[in-house]
This record gives sequence, structure tokens and C-alpha cells, in this order.
Amino acid sequence: MKLRAAAAAAVILLVSALPALAEIDPAAPLPMARDIKVGKLANGFTYYIKQNAKPEKRLELRLVVKAGSMLEDDDQRGLAHVTEHMAFNGSNHFKRHELVSYLQSIGVKFGADLNAYTGFDETVYILPLPLGKKEDLDKGFQVLEDWAHGLVLNDADIESERAIVLEELRLRGGTRNTKDLYAKRFNNERYGDRLPSGTVESLHAFAPEAVKRFYRDWYRPDLMAVIVVGDIDPAEAEQLVNKHFGKMAGPAAPRPRIYAEIPPYAANDALVQRYNEAPSNTVTITYPAEPHRPDNTMAGYRAQLIERLYTSMLSLRLAELAQSANPPFIQGSSARSTIAPGYRMFQSNAVLGKGGAQPAVTALIQENERARRHGFTAAELERARKSLMSAAEVRYRERDTINSASVAVPLIRSFLLGEALPGPAYEYEFLKELLPAVTLEEVNGAAAKALPSGQPKLAVYGGSDRGEVRAPSRDALLAAAAAAEATPLPPLVEKVYGASLMDTLPKPGSIVKESVNQALGITELSLSNGVRVVLKPTSFKTQQVLMGGFRPGGQSLYDAADLHSARLASSIVAGMGLMDYAPLELGKVLAGKSVQAAVNISELYENVNASAGTAEVETMLQLVHLRFTRPRKDENLFASYIAKQRELATARAATSDAVFGDKITGAMYNDHPLLPRLMQPADYDKLKLDRVAEIYRERFSSAKDFTFVLVGSFEVDKLKPLLATYLGSLPVADIPTAFRDRGVRPATGLIKTDIYRGSEKSSRINLRFTSEAPYSEDEAMRVRALAEVLNIKLVDVLRDEKGLLYTGSFTGKLSKQPYGQVAFSANLPCASGSVPKVIAATMDLLKKMQEQGPDPADLAKVKTNWILSYRRALQDNGFWLNGLQGAYANGSDPAILLRDEQRIAAITPESLREVAKRYIKFDNYVQAVLHPETK
Repeated sequence: MKLRAAAAAAVILLVSALPALAEIDPAAPLPMARDIKVGKLANGFTYYIKQNAKPEKRLELRLVVKAGSMLEDDDQRGLAHVTEHMAFNGSNHFKRHELVSYLQSIGVKFGADLNAYTGFDETVYILPLPLGKKEDLDKGFQVLEDWAHGLVLNDADIESERAIVLEELRLRGGTRNTKDLYAKRFNNERYGDRLPSGTVESLHAFAPEAVKRFYRDWYRPDLMAVIVVGDIDPAEAEQLVNKHFGKMAGPAAPRPRIYAEIPPYAANDALVQRYNEAPSNTVTITYPAEPHRPDNTMAGYRAQLIERLYTSMLSLRLAELAQSANPPFIQGSSARSTIAPGYRMFQSNAVLGKGGAQPAVTALIQENERARRHGFTAAELERARKSLMSAAEVRYRERDTINSASVAVPLIRSFLLGEALPGPAYEYEFLKELLPAVTLEEVNGAAAKALPSGQPKLAVYGGSDRGEVRAPSRDALLAAAAAAEATPLPPLVEKVYGASLMDTLPKPGSIVKESVNQALGITELSLSNGVRVVLKPTSFKTQQVLMGGFRPGGQSLYDAADLHSARLASSIVAGMGLMDYAPLELGKVLAGKSVQAAVNISELYENVNASAGTAEVETMLQLVHLRFTRPRKDENLFASYIAKQRELATARAATSDAVFGDKITGAMYNDHPLLPRLMQPADYDKLKLDRVAEIYRERFSSAKDFTFVLVGSFEVDKLKPLLATYLGSLPVADIPTAFRDRGVRPATGLIKTDIYRGSEKSSRINLRFTSEAPYSEDEAMRVRALAEVLNIKLVDVLRDEKGLLYTGSFTGKLSKQPYGQVAFSANLPCASGSVPKVIAATMDLLKKMQEQGPDPADLAKVKTNWILSYRRALQDNGFWLNGLQGAYANGSDPAILLRDEQRIAAITPESLREVAKRYIKFDNYVQAVLHPETK
């Protein structure tokens, strides 16, 4: 890889600045990454600045406030969150509704881009800022300044927002169980009384003055930071920070900013919680909170590194248990994490399987205890070393191509928690120095001290309250935990694994044809077995290669008797591994390599999805080859898969959303027998391994008519021999390679269905307009644009004007296969009493769209956002992979990928009015409403 001169010089300086390990002073502070500027203004306001070129002409701005719900007075519960909402409802420089409208006009999408969140101890505002015009830069900082100390907070606007935050609370399911859970987990009743969302009672009762008081008390410069990451000169960014935040003044007598204490548990405790809508049954074992401040010295970094090693090894042990023949849980994890400023906590979690809570509690505690008593093996440590080193190297190699939004995350944590910011370059060098010297004895010694044993603990069961689900008693949870701790445990005995996937390489095929498309930068190869390969080398990321593959066929080739077997064949076979390796064993062979390859049988296609670091492309191609030629069959893992999925299906069938979605599908298609419906527990009992494996072989024993697309950091000439070896050698037996239109069509006419399920006072409305339509790329784009314009109107009218929704969405899609079909869908969660009003208001929006077309300003917002997103996407490997696969699958000219900007510009309000008239028919749609069980 060629480095620019400045970059190369920086690396030389970095390496030379690092002393040999023996000379490193353990007490020395971790260095700050050279390219991060951290400063503090005279008024106490903190700022972080990092120049970052990915994506171009864009800034990621964050305003971080060390104030959340834990600071609320008794009359302010939920008002830290209300204050966050009010930041979008009028300030010194933006009247109500002007802020969101202005940001949309420059390409910032509300919700997807522009956002904020409130926690117990912090509030964070998120503003991605396009840099198309110079004035937008200063205006973006003006937005942050207004959030910091320029909110208007008039009584009428606060009253208007009351309905919206109540809608949000209702949508999230209330706070009944959460209150008890947090009070117990944090061993502090205040955490239960200060949930960020507040309560129904507090949100109905608060006075507007209480919101203003919270803003006055806690939005002050000594508790704030601005994060600036993106395509900007740091000196210019620093000037803007001084200009907009230097004049802020705090209160003359500031209230003390006190963090809540989390006392240790005095005794074992348990909590059993049952929810009407629990998507799964879980158990969590929480150990006492530990006072903790980041140790930002070299010794602290090394201790953290050792903790990462034993945590990753423990995680792999739990993952292997989940894949055993009779797993104690579906998924398990154990780790220590920061739970609040100044505290961290060790927790073990499991999603429960058919055995329920007892085997899960036993396995979690015993694996923690086994690691504490006996430690880990040398082979486990070596794999963990490789994985950490590989991940650090990827971060280092990709440090100049990391998206700015990701770069901002550790800067936020640094301000809130005091974590160091050495950056990927320093960390890579540290790990090269430190990792080889970490001994097994050190790791096992640290694990023995850190992993909890015999301490007071809190065991929490959370699950469905439907009668068929088994819930443990409080006493049973505590008894299971006590028995697990007292059980003698042998050390882990581990198998020895090979270091490579394929000892004997397949006989290569050859490249029989090659063509180059200079405009698109792609090379198309025809291999001797008929397989087609499309290559697009890029420099967007220096360590990323993405691979996709497709061929028509899929589930459409199977009839009703094989519906579930075909639907699940690829996931079941993947869950049994490759060659002689179960999935976890395969992971051990590939330890330290950033590589994966999966196959899938979708409705109309067989698909391949793979990725690798640049140095691991051959391993990726080997994995793809083996997915076709060496799938594994394992009766025990099949039985394990069925048991886990059956349990998940039982939990899923208890959720209103899943049942509602299934009922909508049934109503739309008259319960057609070939519909992919919500699988019931009994459906899994009917699956047979032999038939599942046979269907997999029918579709993947041959690569006939497959097209593979590779995008990323590679050289075409170096890749050609590998493609000939691993793809050119794939068998191509004669099998059907066209999907089948099975004649499944939506019912016509006006269909209304009401489903009564769940106990919350909430409803969900789904409106679906479908019709057959000839496909074209431009029409498909217009259909999507109409949905985006309607989303703007949902926010403007149903949320802000009428207060009927917290959130809702329209989607629009025109499909080509298996037949031309357009589908518009509205998803509208709301209060049960608001259903008629929401339906009427939504229908009114649709009728106005047909009569008047969209407001040109709204369409301009959508087009601006799309054009900016498209320009960013042109520098993204995933965009090119998906776009090229879609073009080849649809038989389209892939050059259309270069014309999106012109196509977007060509969309007019009149063309969208015509789309609304063509496809939204008020005598041909499905209206489904989910109501609570008690009418």
C-alpha cells in the first residue's frame, strides 16, 4: 500500500516515539491521538475537534450535555426528555417548525439524520451537516448554540409537545415493569423513579415552568461539550466553537451536579417479570456495582487489554454451549460494562430455550466459575490474541476511511466517562508491543480475581405472561444460582484444530472471456464453467472486499409441502458447519481473520453474501467454494436448531406485532397456501433433516448460471487466478435456473380487518395499496419519492399539528419480479382512542396528494437529501455491490448507477401527483387495525 508522504512521516514519528516495552512507564498517561483537538473555553465549555474526510463535504456535530433524568426534581419526572423535544420547537433563531424545515431543505432527514436522545445522566443532540454552502456551516453551529442556551420554551409549545411525549411513552409500552427492574438492578430507588421517559401521571401533570427550570439549571457551559468531526479545517472549527459558545454564561449560583451512588447488594435477590408482549424469555444475573473510573495510564491500558482477552474467551465458551446438542440457552453472554458514570457491573444474560430458566442460570454461573477456578487454555488465548490484533490492524489500516459518525462515538464517551482517546494508530502500536508479552498465567490470574463468585446477586427473569410459557418462581431462581455455585467443575478440555481450511486445492477452471467497462470501472469475466464474475476495484476502504452472488430459482421452485423446508434450508445447513467443522470449530480455525461467507435461498433467488479483509480474499473464496461443495450434516445440531427455533416461535407468537403482521399478510392474499406465514412451533416439528439437506443440495450442488460480484480493495490481475481456482472449479450440473411465478396475487377490493390483541391502550394501523404495474427504474424512483414526501407530511400534520402520532411511516416500492407490482404501505402506531382520527387524517393527506400534488418545497427537501446521500453512496462499497447485483438481476444497464443525480433532478411535483392518482385507489386497499384485547 502506498502512503502519502505526510502520512508515512506521521507513522515514522509515531513508531519512533514509542519506546520498547521494557522502557514503558506503567504510570505514564496514555497519549492523546495526534489528530484530535480537545479544549475548554474560559466558561468551562468543552470541545472535541477531529478532521475526517469520510464522507466528503459533511460534518457530524454533537451537543453533549451531562444532564439527564437523574437530575430531575420531583415535579420534573420525564422533563429532561421533554426539554430535548423542545429543542426542535423554537429557539432564538428558529421559530417553531422552522428548524426541522430548514435542515430538511439542506438535505438533513428528520429522525434518520437529525436526532437526539436522553439518558439517566446525559442528553445528546445529533446533527449531521452537509457543507454545500458556506452559510450552512455557520448556521449549523447556530443550531447547536440555540440548543445550548437559546431555546424559547413558550407555554403553548410545551403544551403542544405534551401529547407527543405521551404518545412516545405509550408506543414504548409504558414504565410499569421498567421502574421495578431499574430500582432493583441499580440498588437505588431513584433509578426507578427517574426513568428518562417519565410516567403517564408525571407527563399529564407537569407545569411548563418545570421544563424551563430544568433548562436553566442544567444546560450550562460547565456541563456541555460540542463534538465536531468531519471535512473541516480544525482551526476553522475552533473559531466557530469560540464564536458560538464562548459567550455562554452559567448561572451565578449553579446547582451542584451530583451523581447518584449505587450501593452494593446486601443479599441475594430475584425478580420475576412477565410481560404481555415479551418477544423472548430471558434471564439476567447481575453482580454488585463496582466504583470505577477509567485508568488512563499505560498500566490501566494493559489491564484493560487483559480484561478484553478473558472476556472474549468466556464469550466464545458461552457461544459454543449455545450450539451444543442440548443447549442450556439460545444465546448467552457474560461481561463487565460501565452502567453509570463512576460505576461498572458484571452481568450474565441468556435468551432461554425449551428448558427454561434453570439450565440457563446453571450454565451461566458455572461457566463463569469454571473460568475463575481453572482459567483458560493456551490455544484459547492464542486465538483471542489473533482476533484482537486483527481487529486493531483493520482499524489502523482503515483509520482514514472511517465514517465521521463512528468517529464521534468515542469522543462522546470521553466527555461523559473520562475515557482516553489514543486513537487507532497508537493502539495498533501498543498492541503489537503488549499482546505478545501477556502470559496465560497473567490472564488467568486476572480472571480469577475479577470473575464473581459467591457474591450477592440479583437474578431477573423476564418473559411472556401468556399461560403456555413457564416462568420460574423467585425462590427457584435463587436456588438454581446457589446450586450452580456449589457444583464441582472440571477444567475445559479442548480439541486441537488445523490452521487452514483446505489442504488440497480444487483443480482450477479458466477465464474464457473478459470485458472492461471503463466508465463504470468494472471488469466482467466469464469462467470456463459458465459462471460470470463482475469485479469493481475501489479505494473507498483499504481493508474491505465485499462479495455477492445470485441466481434465479429460490423457494419459488417448491410447492406447499416443502414451503418451510425450502425457507429454512440455508440457515439450518449453515448452523451445522462445513466439512468436519461445526460452526464454532470453524470460527477457531479462522481465528484472527476478518472473513465470512454465507448462502441463502430467498423467495426468487439463491444468494451468496461474503466479505473479507484484503489479505483474506482467498480464504473468503475458499469458504464460498465449500458452501457449495462441502456442507455438513449433523443430527445433534439439527435437533438443537429445531429446539431453539421452536422456543423462539412460541415467544414470537405471543407478540401482537408478529401476529398482526401475519394477519395482514393473510388478509391481503386470501390465506394463499404458498404464503411465507408466521411459523408456529408445530411447523418446526414437521421438518426433517434429510429433506432440508436435500433441498440445499438441489440448489447449491451446482453453480450453473451464477453471477458473482466483488467490490473493494483488490487488484484485478491478482484476483483472477483465485477466481479461476475457487469459482471456476465449482460444479455446474444441469438444474432449473429460473424462478417460478406461482400466481400469488393480492386480493382486490376494499378489505378491512380488526385484530384484538394485547392489553396496552395502544393500536397500530396498517394501510396497504397494491396493484400490478409495468416496471421501470424511473417509475420505481418516483414511487419511493412519493412515500418520502408523505413521510414529511406525517410529521408536519399528524405529529406536529394534530399531536396524533409520535412516529409513523410510509413506504413505497415498485417491483419487477416475479411480476410488476407497486405497493404503498403506511404504518401508524397510535393511541387506541385516536384510530378514527389517524385514519381520517392519513386519507386526507393521500387525497390532497392526488388533487394538488406535493408541496414543491417538500419535494425539494427529498431530492436534496437523496442527491447528498447518492454522492456519499458513490464512495461506498456496499452501494456498488447492491447496485451492480440489482442491475444484473433485473437485466438493466448498470450504467444507470451513474445517472441517479440526473434522474432525481427530473422528478416533478406533477409526476408525483400522477403516481398518487395511478396507484392509490380508495376502492382497492387493505386497512388493518390492531386493538387491545379489551375493546
